[in-house]
Formats: sequence, C-alpha cells, structure tokens
Amino acid sequence: MTASHRGTIFLETARILAHHAPAPEQWLLTLEAPACAERAEPGQFVHLQCDPALPMRRPLSLQRVNREQGWVEILYKVVGHGTRLLTQRAVGQTLSLMGPIGQPFRPDPERPHVLLLGGGVGMPPMIFLADRLRRETGWRPMAFLGSELPFPFPTRPSRLLIPGLPPDAIGTLSLLEDWGVPCRLSSTQGQPGCHAGYVTDLTRHYLETLGATERRNVAIYACGPDPMLRAVAQLARAFDLPAQLSLEEFMACAVGGCAGCVVPVQTPQGKAMKRVCVDGPVFAADAVYPA
Repeated sequence: MTASHRGTIFLETARILAHHAPAPEQWLLTLEAPACAERAEPGQFVHLQCDPALPMRRPLSLQRVNREQGWVEILYKVVGHGTRLLTQRAVGQTLSLMGPIGQPFRPDPERPHVLLLGGGVGMPPMIFLADRLRRETGWRPMAFLGSELPFPFPTRPSRLLIPGLPPDAIGTLSLLEDWGVPCRLSSTQGQPGCHAGYVTDLTRHYLETLGATERRNVAIYACGPDPMLRAVAQLARAFDLPAQLSLEEFMACAVGGCAGCVVPVQTPQGKAMKRVCVDGPVFAADAVYPA
C-alpha cells in the first residue's frame, strides 16, 4: 500500500457560507475551507462531516473552487441518513472537512478539445474541470450532461452552436453558457430542451461529425454511475479516443486505510485491486473497463 497521498490531505473546520436546495432533493453547499481550496484539482473530492452526532463522513465531489477567496462548492443529492442530516446545517455553522482527496483529472495538452460527460451527481467534477480549463489558454472544453432528476442549475436555450446533434438538444446550463463553454443536456424524463436519451448518445452524434484529423485533438473526461461510465469506455474505444473516468464508489475512511472501495484495474503488470479513494477516483477508461 503506497503512501503517496500523505501530506496532501488537510483537516479543517469549514464554515458554511451558503446552503440551499436549487431542486428537490439536491443541495448546493458553499464552505469556507482555504486549505482545501488552495490545493484542490478537478476530479478530487472531500470527506465531509454531515452532522456532529454522526461519526461517519460522506465523500462528496467538488464542483467549484475559489483559491483567492478560500471557498469550495459542493452539489449533493439526498440519498440517506447522512445527507438528510446535512441538509439541516445552516449558514454560519461549521463542519469538519478532509480534503482534497484523490487523483485528479490530468488533461493532455496534445488533445485540447476536451469533451466533458457528466451524469447526475457526476456533473460537479465536469463543471470544475470546465471552469479550470476555460481560464487557461489553448483548451476547447465542451460538455454533455444528463440527469433523470430536474437539473439543479438554471437552464436556457443555447446560442453556442454544436453541429450534428439531434434537433431536440437545445438546452444548456446557463453557467456554462456564460463561461462560453458549449453544452447540451439529456434526460429520459422529458425535461424541456433536453435530448431524449443519454449523454453518450449526444457524444456519439457529435463525434460522427468529426474527421480523423479533428478526432486526434479530442479526449473524453467523464463522471457518473457505473452503467454510464461503461458506455463512455465503449464509446471512447469505438472512436479510438483516450478517456479518463472518475468512479463513484462507497467509501468508509476515504484515505486508503480500510480498502473498502477497491476495484479491479488493469495495469502493465496485470490486474490489480486499486482503492478508488486515493489511487483514484480518476482512472484511464481502458484500465477500468478493458475490451
């Protein structure tokens, strides 16, 4: 068991700056956590105390980070007792936070056309990565996001053209549109402006419009539930594209001690069991879902 993560995870008392539910059962939490904000990278997460009476923490992805002002933003869905307790925490109260944790996305400068695929609570890391890349020169991020619940962000018809998409794919997140990041939405629940299908459907439509030379500039980065990530890996393989995936997994300690979140990963030495918390959560798609 390696110890490469030692000295990179910080424990701090984080003050709640904002906390509200932009959609049913989905909450947006902003925390003053300067140590985490200073070091966090897209794809990493925090292990957060939900309530002083609850000893077990919950792993939650980072959605946005402001290093200068020292805050981090988290979008979470209420799925159990811990996150239900977390919804009761008010502005001004404090929570114990460990982070940032895990291996982040590592964009390849040789492939500057970045396709960001997010499903459900897998959307936050994609927004974080879009925010980071749009601030740097040379990158061309584009996002395809899907949700079966109402989107917890303002949406609107997009004015940023993405060729080759179905005519029902007109909606975008207002936040990404304001950043100049092209984005389209999908849902199987008939949400307005959303493509009636999956994010991988939209991505396939788009990739089919690109020639071989254009595809050599493309890489895929994704986060979402296991069936979606398997489909992303298959899509990347079909178009001969590199892909990095952020896995969702149940965690107890989240710092590599309990080995309760291990998954089989293909390595140059053969198959090995890797901890999603500190060896991931980001892995190469072909390592986690080999052909």
